[in-house]
Amino acid sequence: MNKKRIIKETEVFVKKSMIGDPGHDWTHVDRVRKWAMKIGKVEKADLFIVELAALLHDVADYKFHKGDDKLGGHVAVKFLKKFKLNTKILNHIENIVNEVSFKGAGVKYKMKTIEGKVVQDADKLDALGAIGIARTFSFGGKFNVPMYIPKAKPFFHRSFKQYKKLSASTVNHFYEKLLLLKDRMHTKTAKRIAQRRHKFMEQYLKEFYREWKLRS
Repeated sequence: MNKKRIIKETEVFVKKSMIGDPGHDWTHVDRVRKWAMKIGKVEKADLFIVELAALLHDVADYKFHKGDDKLGGHVAVKFLKKFKLNTKILNHIENIVNEVSFKGAGVKYKMKTIEGKVVQDADKLDALGAIGIARTFSFGGKFNVPMYIPKAKPFFHRSFKQYKKLSASTVNHFYEKLLLLKDRMHTKTAKRIAQRRHKFMEQYLKEFYREWKLRS
């Protein structure tokens, strides 16, 4: 099994497959891959599984495919089968791709393996901080979600079905997902990074409200 060739061909496949918005493009995938590899080394995870799963984690993302949260795993496995990887590896990657996404404030993560936890942490880190803020407004713009509706309160979804519906505003999404992520990281490395990025987002929101109210 030529792992380097598999990774290289997977990169090419993913670059051609990304159809989301600027916040869900190849640069996002590449950042997730790089963070996952860094965290994976510390956690002594299987880095081949980690890299493949990180590269494929957003193929056929449910957000851009009518809410089908199993399509990504199916597409990933269909692509990987040509390399004749064993069933255990294929099933592992399929599970990571299908379970990596945040599914609502009241929905617990189902990721069980260290490889899955590493990739999930890396993906969530890219939803935080300055880049996380940029990605959030990019996504909201694509789907014509208002930036902010003062009287619209956040809704804390108790099921993935509820969560699939768009937030009332992009600012609401901060409270419904982004500000919850620091406490849902699995690894020590991700928890440490998430703390700083979380504080930055809190500072950003304070400034946002200040400017919205026309305060100097």
